[in-house]
Amino acid sequence: MNRRTFSKAAMGGLFASTCSANPVSEERPKMHIIDTHQHLWNRSRFTLPWITKGTVLDADFGLPEYKKASGGAVSRTVYMEVDVDPSQQWAEAVYVNDLCQDPESGMVAAVVSGRPNAPDFSKWIDKLKALKGVRGVRQVLHVPSTPKGYSLEPDFVKGIKRLGENQLSFDLCVRDVDLGEKSKLVEQCPQTQFILDHCGNPDLKKADLTPWKKDLEEISRHKNLVIKISGFLASAPARDQWKLEQVAQIINHCLDSFGPDRCIFGGDWPVVLLGSTLAKWIEAVRQVVGSRPMSEQRKLFHQNAERIYRLEPAKVD
Repeated sequence: MNRRTFSKAAMGGLFASTCSANPVSEERPKMHIIDTHQHLWNRSRFTLPWITKGTVLDADFGLPEYKKASGGAVSRTVYMEVDVDPSQQWAEAVYVNDLCQDPESGMVAAVVSGRPNAPDFSKWIDKLKALKGVRGVRQVLHVPSTPKGYSLEPDFVKGIKRLGENQLSFDLCVRDVDLGEKSKLVEQCPQTQFILDHCGNPDLKKADLTPWKKDLEEISRHKNLVIKISGFLASAPARDQWKLEQVAQIINHCLDSFGPDRCIFGGDWPVVLLGSTLAKWIEAVRQVVGSRPMSEQRKLFHQNAERIYRLEPAKVD
């Protein structure tokens, strides 16, 4: 079967029309999966100013809920910061680092909040280095308040370079239209490991993804950048209003642009609930990559993450 085309027969009609039902997958070998984009939040502990009241995200999401949502498909997770109130960033880092030390949590590493252009960012890095579970930093950059050119300002670039000097990665959570700007940032910081979240945020509401495809191909030439197959279901017109053909087009373009050694899987729970369920997302990705060699699937689902986040290799697959 061609990797980039999916017939109704190949999909068994499962996602041939708008996705609206729980997928029933065919029997296949159990794949060791590391979810590199796991959010958790408890609003009695942390303040998340960006959550809109009355939405599906206006609730608490903890480990028990995550494990239920994943349906046992995920073996290990990497925590992703949740843009807490800035005054709580250290408390969040300590909290998730403690979870990383608990074998019952399944969490083995964390990416925490940080502001690379802050005057005291070097001190922030020194504090983070004392937390054994922390592997990287993220600042959400796809919000409307982020001005054009922000990530190319000298102080920001300086902070990103310091991350690389201290073996910490930086996650790029950006708008699809800003990929060109971020390509310049990645080029200026060759010693820093970058991770592009959510496939560069292509918009499922757009009929023409050509601009995103071109910009993704351009940014993919930087070898210090990997891409996270995650998150873009949140851009669907409404919950479960997406088709596997759309998902396949995006995932395959990412895999073909970056190659099998620079792609990792992420669930983006609970934000994924804006577009579907975590179980459906996992199944959709497995459907899309199912015709690729098992060696490439292992790289996507866990081996690349083990290398990038410096994790113990899986004992079995």
